Formats: sequence, structure tokens, C-alpha cells
Amino acid sequence: MTVDYTLYLVADADYAAGRDLLGLMEAAVRGGVTVVQLRGKKLSYGEFLELGLAAAGRLAGTGVPLLINDRLDVALACGADGVHVGQEDVSILTARRALGPDRIIGVSVNTVGEARRAEEDGADYVGAGPAFPTATKETALPVLGPDKLGQLRRAVGVPVVAIGGITAANAADLARAGVDGIAVVSAILGAPDARRAAEELRAAFKPS
Repeated sequence: MTVDYTLYLVADADYAAGRDLLGLMEAAVRGGVTVVQLRGKKLSYGEFLELGLAAAGRLAGTGVPLLINDRLDVALACGADGVHVGQEDVSILTARRALGPDRIIGVSVNTVGEARRAEEDGADYVGAGPAFPTATKETALPVLGPDKLGQLRRAVGVPVVAIGGITAANAADLARAGVDGIAVVSAILGAPDARRAAEELRAAFKPS
């Protein structure tokens, strides 16, 4: 599967609590989102599966792949296009055995070493961050910034998606650094107009 990672929405159910997450997702896709990752750290298996099935139905025919954060069981049950895992989650090798050769596996990384290991283990892309300071997800990891993200991108052969604190105001800096895409949560889910926010991010991030 050839994937366009340009604008990657992390549709976080916890962050969007009380709002229409699927409606925001659809609006963002109309605005130019190219990948959706569904994340629900506080959801039960049944709740996450129900949400995953609904999201898959709404994305059908759009060409936008649906990835599930961490939960391999949910990804398999809802027929998602792949998973995204962290350093402490299920291994890439286990995920690949379960998903087969054609579905997408992404891995969160913070260093060149982690990115290289992910590539060696068969990851299709890495999500590198935090790119900038962020309040959306608690983390003690050091902020990378455009320069280190550029170094990381040059160190691996798989696509690199930057995540963390990204807005339309700083997206151009990441494009110049050479990353393949930008992943956002609050820049779209927290915006007054999700479609317009996605359009502005796409306009700001123009990979060379």
C-alpha cells in the first residue's frame, strides 16, 4: 500500500470527549487529512471496537487509511489498515505476524537509534516527536525540533512523520527539515472548524 503521510490526524477519543469525533474526522478528511489514527487509551475493548468500526465505515471509499493506536486486537477486529505502536507496546514483529505483509505498522520514536531499529524490524513509517513542546500528551521525552527531526529523517529510509505541538505557524519549518508528514491532535480537534484547520495545515506544510 502506498501511503501519503502529508497530514496525519490522531483522532484521540479522550481529547475529543464530549464532541463528535467521527464528525470532526470526516470534516478534517474533506480538508485534506491523508491518514487517520484512532486513539482511545481510556476506552474498553468494546467501546474502541465500536468506534473503530464506525470510523472504518466513514473512511470507506476516501482512500484515507485507518490506523489503530496500540490495540492490535481492535485493528484486526475492525479491519483497519494497520496499527501504530509505542516503544512499550506490542513489538513490530508480533504485529507483523498478526497483520500480515500488506498492512501498515508505524512506531513512535524519539531518537535516531529507535528509528533505525524500527526500520530494521519492518516498520512502514515512524512517528517522531515531540517536534515542539506539547500539552496534548504527557511525556518526559526531549523535544526534537526541526534540526534533529531532519537528522533523523536522513538516517532512515522509511517515511518520518513529525508529531507534537505542530500548528500551521510552525509546519513550514518541518517541511524544510525534510520530514514526510505532520501528525496533529489539537490543531484539528481543538479548532473551531476542523476542515478549515486541515486546509491551513496542508497549505503550510509543503514537502520539498
